[in-house]
Amino acid sequence: MRDAAAGAPAVTGIAGGAADAPGTAAQAAVAGSPAEATFAAAVAAFIAGLDARRRRDLQFEDVPAPKRLAPYAMAIAATVQRDGTDVAWGRLVLLYDPDGQQGWEGFFRLVAYVRADVEPEMAADPLLGEVGWSWLSEALDAHVPGYAAPSGTVTRVITEGFGAKRDELPLTGFELRASWSPACPPEAGGHEAGGHEAGGYEAGGHGTAGNSDLDRLDLSAHIAAWCDCLSAAAGLEPQGTRALRQPGHG
Repeated sequence: MRDAAAGAPAVTGIAGGAADAPGTAAQAAVAGSPAEATFAAAVAAFIAGLDARRRRDLQFEDVPAPKRLAPYAMAIAATVQRDGTDVAWGRLVLLYDPDGQQGWEGFFRLVAYVRADVEPEMAADPLLGEVGWSWLSEALDAHVPGYAAPSGTVTRVITEGFGAKRDELPLTGFELRASWSPACPPEAGGHEAGGHEAGGYEAGGHGTAGNSDLDRLDLSAHIAAWCDCLSAAAGLEPQGTRALRQPGHG
């Protein structure tokens, strides 16, 4: 089942509600509060590398952002195709809370969802959870300057039909739900850059950041990591990731 709904891009928490597009929201927030300006700049940095990730088998779309996880949020979704068929779906949400939240270790948080159709033997493999989680962790290690407080689950999904759908073959799937906080790379002395250990910038009592702080967090790199994880789940394993599928299955 696809976990994305087509619609207008949603950037909540800016200028009192959703905006027509992330770029429009960023412009509208300039005259707003420092927190609004920070999130507008973060959105711009987040989606800056999106075009570079587009390819024939990976399609992006804008989806509504969750409204209750943080004061500011935006979301994107992606679908992976193989041989003209949708085989994996995902969603990535950028959250921002100028007051921070317990467990975030910073003011920003990424929430990811990945869903892929898999063969029954793969769904039954006891290593599915371990390897599925490694797709994300290895992608983050390969792309982002730093991250903190990773958390998530891997679920095996079996879909059976009943009634009018009783003749349909059972479908097996893989689901990954995860979250983590972007962090700055360590400085030469081995300490995190900036005034906040994970957030990577001097907060000064408020969760605001300048362009240089966002540059160090490199939010667009987290999109690249999520895309690699999504591709791996779809059987299009990026270089360096661990493969679980047997030869001949993608």
